[in-house]
Amino acid sequence: MTADPTSTLATASVFTWREGWRYGLMGFPLAFVALPLFVVLPNHYARAFGVPLATLGALLLGARLFDAVIDPLLGRWSDRLFARSLSAVLAWGALAALLLGLGFAALFFPPVRDLPALLIWAALSLLLTYVAYSALSILHQSWGAMLGGDERQRSRVVAWREGLGLVGVIFASITPVALGLPATTALFFIALTTGWLAWRVARQPSLGAARPLDGFIQSPLWLPFSRPGFRALLAVFMVNGIASAVPATLLLFFVQDRLQAPASTEPLFLGSYFLSAALSIPLWLRVVQSLGLARAWGLGMLLSVAVFVFAATLGVGDVAAFVAVCALSGVGLGADLALPGALLAGTIQASGDRGRAEGAYFGWWNFATKLNLALAAGVALPLLGALGYVPGTRDATALNTLTQAYCLLPCALKLIAAGLLYSLILRKTP
Repeated sequence: MTADPTSTLATASVFTWREGWRYGLMGFPLAFVALPLFVVLPNHYARAFGVPLATLGALLLGARLFDAVIDPLLGRWSDRLFARSLSAVLAWGALAALLLGLGFAALFFPPVRDLPALLIWAALSLLLTYVAYSALSILHQSWGAMLGGDERQRSRVVAWREGLGLVGVIFASITPVALGLPATTALFFIALTTGWLAWRVARQPSLGAARPLDGFIQSPLWLPFSRPGFRALLAVFMVNGIASAVPATLLLFFVQDRLQAPASTEPLFLGSYFLSAALSIPLWLRVVQSLGLARAWGLGMLLSVAVFVFAATLGVGDVAAFVAVCALSGVGLGADLALPGALLAGTIQASGDRGRAEGAYFGWWNFATKLNLALAAGVALPLLGALGYVPGTRDATALNTLTQAYCLLPCALKLIAAGLLYSLILRKTP
């Protein structure tokens, strides 16, 4: 594909901190909502409404699979919007943000308590929330990937988005306990509005000749899978993502039953985890300058393995040690958040698809993310229930099963991901 000269000029200048926060601020509400949806929601519905784990797992699996399946289609829709104009992208982004806020409120404040009606309400609310979340995420991610640049600049773009996203997660880990769900919901609406207003004055990608009006036809649904670089990167991303999704789903169960920690310590665990991730991102950007994106990501995987092996030795009352686990695993999370997205942007650029198919790529990328979360909830929760674990148990065998699922299973998956990273990407890198 012939490069667009205006696009080249646009990405030649340094991506400043002012441009960084304007583009990245939408990452705050997108990550803010992710913690309640993927970590707090399963625990909340199980304990507050008495939904059985098997039923809850099936509900989350179904909703997340639907969410994952539509992501590639939303990616094609995103490409069509970018082919039309950036104004169209921003307008639909505003609508998606509004629907996301409404879906979130409906999900956490159901007007019914009867189990069948509650499950129907939760399913519909989840679908609305997931569709709006996916649409807004793909538009925002595609915008950032179109800014282009070398490894350092691409990592800066992603780092601003994910770094501000981690600030959103930190707030989300504190506000439900400190302020309650109504105040959390109000803060979420404010964050969505502020993020969109900043996005509309952020650095704009240059569409130019590289984005003809028929770009939607030129970027079919399966185009990314014709690129070997994308197939290799996606394989690593999926295995690593499952390794991260399992402990995210089981975190509160581990804290409440294995450690038997007071509820007041939960914000400390979550806050230290996400704060460490946010603070580690500048460190990972420095590592990228020395080792490159792929090697830096592999280093983050190995760090996570070491931390979770130690976590498997913890028991009742080990609160201080688990804070250390959360902080160090948060550093590994910083690598998982800042580096794969920059690698994907580089893959799009190297494949000659920049400016015409970002939506297709990020549609499948988000499909993989959602599939990982669906498998973690839909498989891990029912399996734990089948093996004898129920929330609140003090049975030693059941708690050992919980520990193995929370700590050791992710270690095995991380090691597999690191092996794939080496064999599929690093060995083929000049």
